[in-house]
Amino acid sequence: MVRLLLSLLPLTVLFPAFFTVAQDIGGPGPVTQAVMERGKLVCGANAQLVGFGAVNSSGQYQGFDIDICRAVAAAVLGDANAVAFRPLVGTERQAALQGGEIDMMSRNTTWTLSRDAVWGAIFGPTTFYDGQGIGTRVGYGISTIEGLDGGSICVGQGSTTELNISDAVATRGLEITVLTFPDAFSTWQAYLDGRCDAWTSDKSALLARHATAPDPAAHVLLDITLSKEPLGPLSPQSDPQFAEIIAWTVYGLFTAEEHGITSANVDDFLDSDNPGIQRLLGQSGNASGSYLGIANGFMVEVIRQVGNYGEIFERNLGVPPFNLERGINALWTDGGLLYAPPFR
Repeated sequence: MVRLLLSLLPLTVLFPAFFTVAQDIGGPGPVTQAVMERGKLVCGANAQLVGFGAVNSSGQYQGFDIDICRAVAAAVLGDANAVAFRPLVGTERQAALQGGEIDMMSRNTTWTLSRDAVWGAIFGPTTFYDGQGIGTRVGYGISTIEGLDGGSICVGQGSTTELNISDAVATRGLEITVLTFPDAFSTWQAYLDGRCDAWTSDKSALLARHATAPDPAAHVLLDITLSKEPLGPLSPQSDPQFAEIIAWTVYGLFTAEEHGITSANVDDFLDSDNPGIQRLLGQSGNASGSYLGIANGFMVEVIRQVGNYGEIFERNLGVPPFNLERGINALWTDGGLLYAPPFR
C-alpha cells in the first residue's frame, strides 16, 4: 500500500489539475453557476448570416448556430428560449470571450490552435465541417483562382480567411489585390457594390449570401477549397465543467439522430429497452446529466425543445433557398464525419 501511494505521488505533483477536475466534475463551475443564477444563457452569435445566425423580420434570432445555443440553454436551464443573444462581428469575438461578456459563442468560428490558446477558449465538438471558397460573378467568366490574376478580392479583416487567401495568392505567384473589411456583411456588400472582382469566406457563408442575393443566379463559387474550417461552439477556459456540458449536448444531438429520436417522438423512447438510449436520456436509473451537474434527463428537454442534429440542419440549411446537402456533415453511419463518444 505504501509503495502504491508513493507511486501515485509524482502524478499528483505533476498533474494536480487532473485530480482537481476529477473530484469536482459533478458540481457546477463558475460559468454554469452564473447561468443558473441569472436564469439565462448569454450566447455570442452572428446576427447577419441567414441560415446560421440572423435576426428575422420579427426581431428573433434564428439559424443553425442559434439552435446550438438554444440546445445548451435547454440542457442547463430546461428552457431553450432562456437565451440572451449578443451579436458579434468577427473582430469582437476574442474580447467578448475573454472579457466575460458571453457564456459561450456559437458563431461560425473556426477551431484553430491560436484561438484555442491565445483566446483562452475551449472549443466544443465541430458542428459544421466547412472549407474556404471563392465567390464571383458568373458574367466574369472566371473558373479558377488563376483567372483572378490582376484583379481584386474582398475578405473579412482579422479572420482565418484573410490569412488563407493571402497564402493562396502568394504560393501561386499571383498578383491579386486583397481588400479587407471589418466584418462579413461589409465584405459581402463591398463585393456587391463592385469594389472587388471576387470575395472569399467559408463556403457555407458564400452559399448563404449568394442564395439570398437580389439575383442568386448571377453569382458562382469557384471549384476550389482553400482550407479546412471546422466550425463549432466555444466557451472560456475558466470553466471546463461548462465546456463539458456544451460538448455532451452536441454529442447528444448526434446520438439522438443516430437512434432516430426526434422532437416529435422523444417521449416514445423514455421506456425504451435499449441501454444506449436509456443512458442518453438518463432513464431507468442511468446516470447522464448528473455527471455534469445538471438535470439527469437533460437530453430529453434538449431533443423535445430543439430536436436532434438532423432536425436542426434540415430546418435551417436543408430548405430553400439553401437546400444544402449533408455531405461530410452527415452521421458517420451515413459516410459523414459526425461521430459521438458513447453515453456511458
